[in-house]
Amino acid sequence: METSVVDVPERGRFEIRLGERVVGLASYHVDNGQMTLPHTEVDPSMGGRGIGTALVEGVLNAARERGLTVLPYCSFVRRHILQNPQFLDLVAVDDRPHFGLETADR
Repeated sequence: METSVVDVPERGRFEIRLGERVVGLASYHVDNGQMTLPHTEVDPSMGGRGIGTALVEGVLNAARERGLTVLPYCSFVRRHILQNPQFLDLVAVDDRPHFGLETADR
């Protein structure tokens, strides 16, 4: 069964679905060209299948498509950015020290 990442703006979150079943979510808020990402969660029964990674990449790709920068308050999102520097440019240079990302591009 295929997974899909779906924006549900009226609920302030992206959902990752396995078929029609919601198996994870990433809450967000957009203001002044920035997407704040405070929290992600994945159904514990789905752990170890890359669901969280697919969710975060879907969210970060959506931010890029919309021309937004991100504020990765969620530790899972921050860790993903650290491990995948192609997403580092989504965090404004001035915001990187706050999130421990100041040396991530070195």
